[in-house]
Amino acid sequence: MQGTVDGFSYGLVTPVAAYLMACLGGALGLRCTTRSLRDGGRFRLGWLALGATSIGSGIWTMHFIAMMGFSVQESPIGYDRLTTFASLAVAIVMVGIGIFLVGYRGATAMALVTGGTITGLGIATMHYLGMAGMRLQGRIEYDTLTVALSVVIAVVAATAALWAAVSVRGFTATLGASLVMGVAVTGMHYTGMAAVDVHLHGDGQVPGTENTTALLAPILIGPAAFLLLAGIVVLFDPLLVLGEPGGRRPAVRPPHRHGAPARLHGRRADEFHQDHQDHRSYGSHAYGEPANWSAARPPRRSERSRHR
Repeated sequence: MQGTVDGFSYGLVTPVAAYLMACLGGALGLRCTTRSLRDGGRFRLGWLALGATSIGSGIWTMHFIAMMGFSVQESPIGYDRLTTFASLAVAIVMVGIGIFLVGYRGATAMALVTGGTITGLGIATMHYLGMAGMRLQGRIEYDTLTVALSVVIAVVAATAALWAAVSVRGFTATLGASLVMGVAVTGMHYTGMAAVDVHLHGDGQVPGTENTTALLAPILIGPAAFLLLAGIVVLFDPLLVLGEPGGRRPAVRPPHRHGAPARLHGRRADEFHQDHQDHRSYGSHAYGEPANWSAARPPRRSERSRHR
């Protein structure tokens, strides 16, 4: 018997909430990676780890918020806790591999392709491992071509996200990149769900599982609390709040103008530079003497000898 699948049991509530969580995780991950590139010291590792955890938690939370709107009319749905949280670990670790690759090697083609492929496969693994943790009265089958399409979307989205993590600077650019990342990740999820086909058998409750309501608290409270704390850390970091647009470090010393004081500009600065060059052309002569002074000045000792 084929089950009646509904992916939007709560209308647009779950898709919109899932999209916002994906955007939040992506934005925090981008800002943390930007901060790590500014700090080449001992805290770089910590910022990259925080960014990877933010993106992974955002994607995982997006997935299970969207799954709250998934239902099979003829069967209750439960989730295995161990498998469910194993998918969270997979998401964080695989995203972390990609983040660390581009964080330490830069936005080279090899780093982006390798990191994007690993991260994309990790996102797809998280999705289908989370689906494997679902328990219902039947079995889930997938359309192969649609699954392949969802994996391709995940890899492309992950590669674009890694490129943005090391290339995008400024709050506005980061916000725009996170919105695009949210569309890509959410699109990957619903593409994968379009491949689902449920075949039912048996009656009654599924033993050894937790229902959706019981799983709601750890899904929302746990990762959402972490994302909130990560957001506070990013919000109050002075280099991210006060840093210059474009990802450059704020200037800590006035620019060197080849000997001219910083207050000299325009014609006065040009005159100062010309006088400075003229002074350098005097060589080893005494300060304030013209270059031909020694040739024009008679030797004083010789004058004294002749007078004597």
